[in-house]
Amino acid sequence: MGPLNFRSLDLNLLRVFDEVMAERSLTRAAHKLSITQPAVSNAMRRLREVVGDELVVRSGQGVEPTPRALALWPPVREALTQLQESLAPGRFEPATAESTFVLAMADATAATLIPALVEIIEREAPGISVRVLPLTTRDPRRLLEEEAADMAVGYFPAALADLTARAQSGGVVAYESRRLYDGEYVCVMRQGHPLAAVPLTLDAYCEARHMLVSFSGRPFGFIDEALASLGRERRVVLTVNQFFTAGRVVCGSDLLTVLPRHFVPVTGIEDALVQRTLPLDVPAVHVDALWRRRGPQQTAMTWLLGALSRSARKTFP
Repeated sequence: MGPLNFRSLDLNLLRVFDEVMAERSLTRAAHKLSITQPAVSNAMRRLREVVGDELVVRSGQGVEPTPRALALWPPVREALTQLQESLAPGRFEPATAESTFVLAMADATAATLIPALVEIIEREAPGISVRVLPLTTRDPRRLLEEEAADMAVGYFPAALADLTARAQSGGVVAYESRRLYDGEYVCVMRQGHPLAAVPLTLDAYCEARHMLVSFSGRPFGFIDEALASLGRERRVVLTVNQFFTAGRVVCGSDLLTVLPRHFVPVTGIEDALVQRTLPLDVPAVHVDALWRRRGPQQTAMTWLLGALSRSARKTFP
């Protein structure tokens, strides 16, 4: 086909195209743009006529982009972002802002970060409000896509690996992440536990009864994955969805659990607990902030990220 006639192009079509590419769904794109799905379909039809390519094809409940659409999307998104920032810079001034941030994180993460974050907010941004939601997944992208949370903070190895792979293959990734701190998990039991007075071997660990902190309720976590790689397994007899609950249960039982080392003092019951190094190698636990890029909101997210980073340094200098 010949060169695209830019003078005849309705720039609104590019906004629709960008949202369809980000959502991979005409329905979700229509919701984000506050227009009807037929209006989205019509805009995509008009853009197809201009570009001379199908751009997207139906796939299951959504759509999949063509190679031409994948090549077109990065410069379109960059141009729209620059235009949006130029026309509406979205300047965020902490001292006068009245924004509300919704954060998704586990209770151990919140106990680590929120006290220092509150100090920063009271000192620098007294009009800011924060809502903390419980984290119920190791992949919070849907939570962020549906705008149920502005940012998720936690251990997201699979999600971040997938985003990295997409970026390396040339895809446009609508998310950003930042490492906040590195944690270490330890085996925790009650004072007086039969295993508290002897070295914790792998055999003894596997023979014990265990409690698992599982955000989703699934009785199989990254410790179990590490054991499976050794051809071993443990018996999980209880799952809970909060680290603090796990600490309290351990105090009155012979169950073993795994807690972040830095969280044990925060529980207020450290004297009733015994910590032991896990008798197997487990992956390093990286706690990351993950959020979606959203144009003018980015300056607010940058401030929030900086505040969370400073909060993390209070515990991990």
